[in-house]
Amino acid sequence: MNPLSANTPEVTYPCGDFVVIYRLDAKTHQIGLHLLPASKLAAVVTPRTRIDSFEVNLLPGDHHIPASHGETSLVQLKLLEDDQGVAFGGGRSLRLNPTVEGLRLRVQTAEHLPGGGWRVVTELVGARAFVCRHVLVWHVGDDGVRVHTEFTNTGDTPLTLELLSSFCLGGITPFDAGAAAEHLRLHRFRSVWAGEGRHDVALLEDLHLEPSWTHYAINVERFGQIGSMPVRGWFPFAAVEDTAAGVFWGAQLAAPGSWQIEVFRRDDRVSLSGGLADREFGHWMKTVAPGETLVTPAALLATAADSFDGLCQRLTRLHGRDALPPPASEAALPVMFNEWCSTWGKPTPEFIARTAARLVGTPVKYFVIDDGWAEKPPGSFQFNGDWNVARDRFPDGLAPVAAHLRQHGFVPGLWFEFEVSTEGTKAFALSDHQLRRDGRTLRVGTRHFWDFTDPWTFDYLTEKVIRRLHDDGFGYLKVDYNETIGLGVDHPDSLGEGLRLHLEGVQRFYRKLREEIPDLVIEICSSGGHRLEPSFLALGSMASFSDAHEGRDIPIIAASLHRLIQPRQNQIWAVLHPTDTPARLHWSLAAGFLGRLCLSGEIATLPEASWRQVVAQLEFYDRVKHLIADGQSRLHLALGKSWRHPRGWQAVVRTARPAADEALVVVHAFGSTTGTTFTVPLPEGEWRIVETSGIGLACDNADTSAPLSQLVLRATDDFSSRLIHLRRV
Repeated sequence: MNPLSANTPEVTYPCGDFVVIYRLDAKTHQIGLHLLPASKLAAVVTPRTRIDSFEVNLLPGDHHIPASHGETSLVQLKLLEDDQGVAFGGGRSLRLNPTVEGLRLRVQTAEHLPGGGWRVVTELVGARAFVCRHVLVWHVGDDGVRVHTEFTNTGDTPLTLELLSSFCLGGITPFDAGAAAEHLRLHRFRSVWAGEGRHDVALLEDLHLEPSWTHYAINVERFGQIGSMPVRGWFPFAAVEDTAAGVFWGAQLAAPGSWQIEVFRRDDRVSLSGGLADREFGHWMKTVAPGETLVTPAALLATAADSFDGLCQRLTRLHGRDALPPPASEAALPVMFNEWCSTWGKPTPEFIARTAARLVGTPVKYFVIDDGWAEKPPGSFQFNGDWNVARDRFPDGLAPVAAHLRQHGFVPGLWFEFEVSTEGTKAFALSDHQLRRDGRTLRVGTRHFWDFTDPWTFDYLTEKVIRRLHDDGFGYLKVDYNETIGLGVDHPDSLGEGLRLHLEGVQRFYRKLREEIPDLVIEICSSGGHRLEPSFLALGSMASFSDAHEGRDIPIIAASLHRLIQPRQNQIWAVLHPTDTPARLHWSLAAGFLGRLCLSGEIATLPEASWRQVVAQLEFYDRVKHLIADGQSRLHLALGKSWRHPRGWQAVVRTARPAADEALVVVHAFGSTTGTTFTVPLPEGEWRIVETSGIGLACDNADTSAPLSQLVLRATDDFSSRLIHLRRV
């Protein structure tokens, strides 16, 4: 195959059931990147060349209004040294500017990967002395691609970036000759504390993303997140759907800090771009010295012609491509117990031993000691930074407790929030090693933040964190992070660049943890789910799905996150109490079947009948966990607007991969559903029920001998649940 060149202005790279297309625009010299389902190539239409509307007649003479401004560059960047763009872009977008307009193709190379696939590098040069390398990687078996951009200063004077994208997809939609009026929808996911992953979808017209009558002015929806909690406000995700063609295009950023995504429109076609939050949005500039290279965060891109769930699954399955190898214990997908919602910060060896005794012989293998093991003054909620053992609770230290847990078959775990120090600790006063903004030590509430560009920080935390875990015999680490840095920290280039470099250091320390303790299981937690993005997920075995501990909204949040992370990394609370009814116990445990089940609460004092019910559901979980580990999810739901006061029902159908011969269905009915009957579609074919359990939610076709093509469920009580394991006939 000939790579892209002036003689070959369009190149198509086949990638399984989709294609990647590069186009070189002969007029503007811009290079566009397009993804299309292979099954839809025949449906691509020839775009119109000019606008045919009554507005044209209002213009004097034979003025021609083009329908398109040509290809949209696959790299978006802006140099401080170049003028600002036109078309009313200032303050809304930095994309349309002379730096991008000056880009020219230098060379494209395509390398065959071992095992099959492509690594396509497109080199662009500009009017100034630099080269941009757009890198796209596809491995055989992947359902999407990974891309990033590398900017190298090839001159002898510094250049300052104000914008550099990780990705830019153009040409949306190629299935309509015109503007695809009322056919294009934007999908996003909102996120707030204890309410992560709310699906947000709107027609582009509802977002006022229509081209102007002359196709001159830009129109853009720029959104993102500023600070050190990347999933706060929005997930770093966007997808555009062509409802007429039934095609989706989606992107997910591997962004540990400030990021942005832009839905950009100036003419008939829409483009989707994103990466580091720019100067206008994220207070970011980067001065690149001669010979220096800046590499952007990766972006995951996919296209699908089946469903929105199908698109999301394609993106989440790409997460593991660059992940750290999982510890050996993760192969069995163990259930966890975390005592946070049991002791609320007051663990003791006696409580731990009593609870562990009851959990022996169950699928629970990780036992996590949460906040409360380290010393703190009376009345202090958190006391992070010194990390000395609270001898009033653990007079003999933590090592005997960890050894006791190991003797009973558990991997002991320990909680840290090691990126900060809190008021009152000795560490809090070590300001020479803490982040600053405007020359002052950055303080948020009671917290200071360690500077992870400082080697001293690594030495200090190696002693306090890594040595504690290693010497005391812990094999599991829960890393919490409970405040955001905000817009950035002091750096000669910009506040945003200071933040970017700091978070690079944080992630280096995560890697150091695994280098020093190779079998360490790491749980990513940031006030629950504020770090549920690919770059952090690549560093841990799993992540806390939310700080929703006991609410009725837990299954809603957990199900929504199937579209954003792999369920095998989606750790879900199931907090149990002696006063729980059988229906409440089943409800809480059933929600945990939507990911990695994490028990908490008063396990040791549950009545015997309740405990037998819990053990039965844990054993059920153990029999279907292979579907959680590797499967394909479809969400079916009819919910009201409120998550905190939910109404309606939802069902998640999780089908095995690759054979698709088994399925797990997790169903929850919410308020005002008593007497309601609803139908859950099953994948094509006939199915037979292997096992089912439920309280208050009857399966009207639960005859295990009869083949099924759908499930008919009837709510006999509000807030009820059912689990169904199916096998294809």
